[in-house]
Amino acid sequence: MLDHVIHGASVVDGTGAPAYTADVGIRDGRIAVIAPRVTEPSRTAEDAAGLVLAPGFVDPHTHYDAQLFWDPYATPSLNHGVTTVVGGNCGFTLAPLHPGRPADADYTRRMMSKVEGMSLVALEEGAPWSWHGFGEYLDALEGRIAVNAGFMVGHCALRRYVMGEAAVGGQPSREQLDAMLGLLHDAMDAGAWGFSTTQSSTHSDGDGQPVASRHARPAELLALSRAVGEHEGTQIEAIVAGCLDRFSDAEIELFAEMSAAAGRPLNWNVLTIDAAVPERVPRQLLASERARKAGGRVVALTMPILTPMNMSLGTFCALNLIPGWGPVLGLPVPERIAQLRDPAVRAGMLERAASKEAGVFRRLADFGRYVIGDTYSEANRGLTGRVVRDIAAERGQDPFACLVEICANDELRTVLWPMPPDNDPESWALRARTWQHEDVLLGGSDAGAHLDRMCGAPYTTRFLGDCLRGRKLVGLEQAVRMLTDDPARLFGLRERGRVREGFHADLVLFDPERIGAGTATLVHDLPGDSPRLDSKALGVHAVWVNGVAAIRDDVVTGAVPGKVLRSGRDTRTVSTR
Repeated sequence: MLDHVIHGASVVDGTGAPAYTADVGIRDGRIAVIAPRVTEPSRTAEDAAGLVLAPGFVDPHTHYDAQLFWDPYATPSLNHGVTTVVGGNCGFTLAPLHPGRPADADYTRRMMSKVEGMSLVALEEGAPWSWHGFGEYLDALEGRIAVNAGFMVGHCALRRYVMGEAAVGGQPSREQLDAMLGLLHDAMDAGAWGFSTTQSSTHSDGDGQPVASRHARPAELLALSRAVGEHEGTQIEAIVAGCLDRFSDAEIELFAEMSAAAGRPLNWNVLTIDAAVPERVPRQLLASERARKAGGRVVALTMPILTPMNMSLGTFCALNLIPGWGPVLGLPVPERIAQLRDPAVRAGMLERAASKEAGVFRRLADFGRYVIGDTYSEANRGLTGRVVRDIAAERGQDPFACLVEICANDELRTVLWPMPPDNDPESWALRARTWQHEDVLLGGSDAGAHLDRMCGAPYTTRFLGDCLRGRKLVGLEQAVRMLTDDPARLFGLRERGRVREGFHADLVLFDPERIGAGTATLVHDLPGDSPRLDSKALGVHAVWVNGVAAIRDDVVTGAVPGKVLRSGRDTRTVSTR
């Protein structure tokens, strides 16, 4: 007897093949039968006529490492059809933790709060912090999550465990590097998917210092990369400063050497595509070209939607990362307001924001294109939803001065929404061409991070809605393949990513006329009543994980059928040679 039958769905199987109508039967967590008509008895069944049945989506870049403890459903990703998430990215993981230094857990929480925009209260109250080794961390999640989840092990945690406070600023001795390698091997033996690291200039810890991995030299990175190649089903994920704009020659060479040393794919996040900067894409993809010549493979992640991210002059956000802005925006609020009201200070800030070193952050300094979000003072009544350039024109001010005055009225609590400068037909056409490159993969949601700033999790449903009813840059079958089989193949997922007999029954059933995502809204549902942005899924009828319905009509069912996916057992090696 079958557990469940989905009757008459339009099956888009993830391979890119044309859709076809079929019944799909599920048994023991797997797809047992696909046929024009399934007559075998089943415990339950449903009519899916007019709906699309696709494989569960695979999100290749998330930070659900902590959230899964208080939210086993990985919302809102699961709502939007994501059945497998990849965590442990950017060199940041919650394990390993040194058993002799309990304070390392506090350091890690403060680092994650600063660098990944997670609520410190939620981190403190929502996770048990009961582990030391990476395997113990994975075990703590086993059997209690609703999505499938795989994790890299972070370079920062490895360094901190071995070197303690000297991890920030120091270089490992030969013995310390050997100890790091031993920890990495232990983590991969326990099921870590590989190794992640960052050298991005934007990544600082809770003390404002460059995170530990930023101090690593190439020899250390290559030694750790070689260790990855000794384990089945592993990967590398890495971030460097050039990910934000354009790689240096040294960064291209480093990526190629790391991937070749491991004999494993290396992915990086995120390729920003903007027709106003046409030289960026070919420059960034030089890393892939160089890697293939060296015997490696470098894959760029890129988002198929524009994800709104709010800003604030009152709290840490991307504006703080503009060169020279951090010291001003880090002042106590009264002093910050005084500095921002100084025309000379503003002029200096704008000059730095327009500099080459500002990279992609240059786009944030066009303050006339900001939309005013939530306001808090009587002086700002009626400004929500208005564009700064229009307000500035009415007041006879330049846009930055106008924005500063609005924010000062709210004691800098005003929420600001910059309008993306790359929402033009030429940029979308360039995206469609770039998506076809063999070393470009859709993803980079950062789901689970920057919780009150952005909500990237709905990229799957927004993209499908755009493909079906919007710009229609790619067809439905290709769009589904880009969200399912492509990432599943990159990570070597065993028997996932396709609607195929014998494969795990990770499935999404949706209405092609309605698939999409609601506007991101602020909710207070984290531990400690901390806020985050959430977005409702539209047109998603059901999501199955390992054959069990985890979502019905955008509501979690309470089931936790997800698995901790471990390298080797659940992933196979994707060789670069």
